[in-house]
Amino acid sequence: MQWRNWAADPEGITGQALLDFINDELFPALKGLPLSTKPGDRRRVVRDVFEDAYNYMKSGQLLRQVVNKINQVDFNNLDERRHFGEFYEQLLNDLQSAGNAGEYYTPRAVTAFMVDRIDPRPGETLFDPACGTGGFLTCAIRHMETNYVKTPKQHEKMQGALRAVEKKQLPHMLCVTNMLLHGVEDPSFVRHDNTLARPLISWSKDERVDIVLTNPPFGGREEDGIENNFPTFRTKETADLFLALIVRLLKADGRAAVVLPDGTLFGEGVKTRLKEHLMEECNLHTIVRLPNSVFKPYASIGTNLLFFEKGAPTKDIWFYEHRVPEGQKAYSMTKPIRLEYFQDCIDWWGGNERKGRKQTPQAWRVNAEDIRARGYNLDVKNPHSVADDHGDPETLLADLAKAEAEAAGLRNQLKAILAEALAR
Repeated sequence: MQWRNWAADPEGITGQALLDFINDELFPALKGLPLSTKPGDRRRVVRDVFEDAYNYMKSGQLLRQVVNKINQVDFNNLDERRHFGEFYEQLLNDLQSAGNAGEYYTPRAVTAFMVDRIDPRPGETLFDPACGTGGFLTCAIRHMETNYVKTPKQHEKMQGALRAVEKKQLPHMLCVTNMLLHGVEDPSFVRHDNTLARPLISWSKDERVDIVLTNPPFGGREEDGIENNFPTFRTKETADLFLALIVRLLKADGRAAVVLPDGTLFGEGVKTRLKEHLMEECNLHTIVRLPNSVFKPYASIGTNLLFFEKGAPTKDIWFYEHRVPEGQKAYSMTKPIRLEYFQDCIDWWGGNERKGRKQTPQAWRVNAEDIRARGYNLDVKNPHSVADDHGDPETLLADLAKAEAEAAGLRNQLKAILAEALAR
């Protein structure tokens, strides 16, 4: 089953024989690898990756071509492995336009900005409970290697403190591969599981973490019964459950950066109780408001980056409105958000201590008492923005009626032309 025995020879098995081997022998063997009880058993990584995996390629000849291409990469050559890792990151980037696969991808500029502001250090336990393809993990590794990792011991310490879970098979496999390509020797810390499937109360003190960096799925709903694991916040909405879990999992003085939709900010009911709980348990010190186009093309929704630290209640919340660069109407596939577009916010931030922050046309502060008076509605609009003048409603209605009448006239003309053409 080892690569060198079936894949390494470019003139080796191909066509139907290759498909039969992969579907009937290789995949079943990898799914059923026997495991030892010793920690760090790398067979567990392989078994977990292939647990729910299936081969969707129908052509054995094309599969042989893919295998031969991969075989040309020398993974023992650090330069080649780095280039392959960069290509792989681009591949994950391209996935965002490939239908449902995009849900696993957070724009790298967003993950890099969040990691930069949280500033993880080697040895701090860092957890992503919905890790997708591993964007936050790779950014955190890159950040620590650039700023703090100088010795093999520090590198080992950094890797030993990473934690991640992914529910879906495809992104889990992509994440494990991503970790291997980023020099992680044992990516078994990336578990294939549903983080929300455990009762909230069952997470013990020794499982708490220093840092949470995540973009939990939002807009989705969990299957029946999951809400019973969260008796205080009984809901099926995925993002709400993850927020409750994150507050629980942080150590005292632990810090988090989380992507959440506008709906969480202004939502009522369970969302209100959740925001009250968040502000009582944590210092929600900063909310960066992003434009709707950041997650395009697969989602056009207002999103926010929430930064908070556990251990002291919230007194003031700073809001920062990120704007699309001048001369550009929105972010898109061809003009995506870039890390340098966050530079104004980084300059305003005030370092790790967040000192010297000032109100600007893009930044404003709201007292926790005012948030309570608003029923914990965090959807606070920029007080420095001038509301757009959309015109007189009566005039707008008249223009709409006129446009609808013109459209109806054109539709009737088209019907007449079609009827005449069909009658010939």
